[in-house]
Parts: sequence; structure tokens; C-alpha cells
Amino acid sequence: MFKKKITPRMLAVLISTDVLETFTHLFFKKSALPESALQIDNLAGALIFLKAVFSSPFLWCGLVMVFLVFIIWSTILSRIDLSVAVAVCSFSYILVPVTSVVFLNEKISILRWLGIVFILIGIIFVAASSKEKIEGRL
Repeated sequence: MFKKKITPRMLAVLISTDVLETFTHLFFKKSALPESALQIDNLAGALIFLKAVFSSPFLWCGLVMVFLVFIIWSTILSRIDLSVAVAVCSFSYILVPVTSVVFLNEKISILRWLGIVFILIGIIFVAASSKEKIEGRL
């Protein structure tokens, strides 16, 4: 249905969308309240909870990022195949664990790293098959 191949500029836009999405996840994680704050017993507790949630700068940064990703993603989808765009944007499955280790001091198991490597290999295969499909049409 779509006709354009992924140009280096489009690839850069796709990857930047992944970076924005990754930081969106990080902002939402940082805005999460401790489990003790989730004990809402009455209306006053609910209001305190809502005030705590909506006063978080991380939450607002995350919401702005969601809006930016939506705008960029809509533009991307108007230019390339959905199956290619989603596959290339799977870089967030790689970026989120890496940034979680760096910014949140999370531990990632060897098995999960192995899964991330398989995802990367899959992205490469999808990108290569997209190129073959386009060259076959010409």
C-alpha cells in the first residue's frame, strides 16, 4: 500500500521517537508514588492522592512526551508501512532496559539481555525484508 522506503532521515525520526518513548516510560516510573500512598480509605485520602500525582513534574513531562510521540508517530505512519514502523520502533524494547539500568539502577538478568539481543536481530531482519520488498517492486 505504501511506497516509500525508509530513508536515513526517516530512520532517525523513528529512532528519536523511540528515545522520546523511552524517556516517557522513565518519567512515568519516576512519578509513581510509593505503595503506602496508594492506600485510599476515604474522600480526603483520594484528594491527597490526586494532589500528589498531579503535582509531580515527572508526570507532566511524561504527558508532554506522550503528546510529542503521538504527533511524530502520526506523521511517520502517513509515510511508511505500519509493519515496518512498528518493527523499527521496537528499539524501545532495547532502550528502556538500558536506560533503566543507567537512571534507575535496575538489575537486568542475562536471560533478559539475551531476549533483547533477539529483538535487535528481529529488527534487522524486518528492516532487510522491507528493503527487499521495495526493490522487488521497482
